[in-house]
Amino acid sequence: MAASRTPAEDIEIAGHQVRLTSPDKVMFPERGFTKRDVFDYYVAAGDGIMRALRDRPTTLQRFPDGLDGEMFFQKRIATRGVPPWVRKATVTFPSGRTAEELCPVDLAHVAWAAQMGTVVFHPWPVRAAAADQPDELRIDLDPQPGTGFGDVVHTASVVREVLGDLGWTGWPKTSGGRGVHIYVRIKPSWSFVEVRHAAIALAREVERRSPDRITTSWWKEERGERVFLDYNQMARDRTIACAYSLRANARATVSTPVTWDELPDIEPDDFDLRTVPPRLAKTGDAHAGIDDVAYDLTPLLEWFERDGLGDLPYPPDHPKMPGEPKRVQPSKDRDRPREAS
Repeated sequence: MAASRTPAEDIEIAGHQVRLTSPDKVMFPERGFTKRDVFDYYVAAGDGIMRALRDRPTTLQRFPDGLDGEMFFQKRIATRGVPPWVRKATVTFPSGRTAEELCPVDLAHVAWAAQMGTVVFHPWPVRAAAADQPDELRIDLDPQPGTGFGDVVHTASVVREVLGDLGWTGWPKTSGGRGVHIYVRIKPSWSFVEVRHAAIALAREVERRSPDRITTSWWKEERGERVFLDYNQMARDRTIACAYSLRANARATVSTPVTWDELPDIEPDDFDLRTVPPRLAKTGDAHAGIDDVAYDLTPLLEWFERDGLGDLPYPPDHPKMPGEPKRVQPSKDRDRPREAS
């Protein structure tokens, strides 16, 4: 790729100097958005993205040469060439290995990551001070083939109903694609295993209320044309693009917080690098109150025990866990009982 014709620039952000190099490098070729566009977007996201990232160990999805170039996930921050003010946090992977990930404490950290070609921010659902106890329950509504955004909105309404029965408030956002994520702040008092069990219990209750349109089936062959509640997003080392993160697609869409009232009427593709900053400036962050209350997870853990259905499969790259059922695709499970023909 040809060298940038525009000189580097030192920009003060949150009391730190962040050097922006190659600002005219094209990051999103289809729309012509440059590295400066990405950098300026994240600075404009300001308090919104910091509400999503502050003190959270964060995996960076980097495209040093733009979306048409090589992509990689950076889980370890190097020691050389990194400004001395950059904060890190230690996380433990399912294998038991550890890594020091970027831990944004101010907007300069986000801008620095954008300068390094980061397009998508994937924070862990924990804070650095308690890196093994999630403080965020993430509910991922994943549309399957044959379903549309209207089906996802319906599923979100059922999730809201179940959360309301618990006396809880959920905070929805677009995924940046066809899905929706709903976040709930919880007290950091439980392990990843327990929080995942709570997510399973919640998903099962949502499925029970609309079984023809919603599923918890891990195996794709069993999902049908239903929206999948991906409980495994609460497994250790599984992350979701945060609120106000760009997504790595041609349109440069943004995972955008929305209110419950506007969710049925939105078009997710309308939220992108160009449109979200003026939306933020005009209406503020729809997740501004997300940190006001942290809920006690006990009721969902009681539901998990009450149901008596046990655990569900973990992701394929996760170590085998106690109590987990077999990770065998049902159609290939020779021990699975067959229906009489």
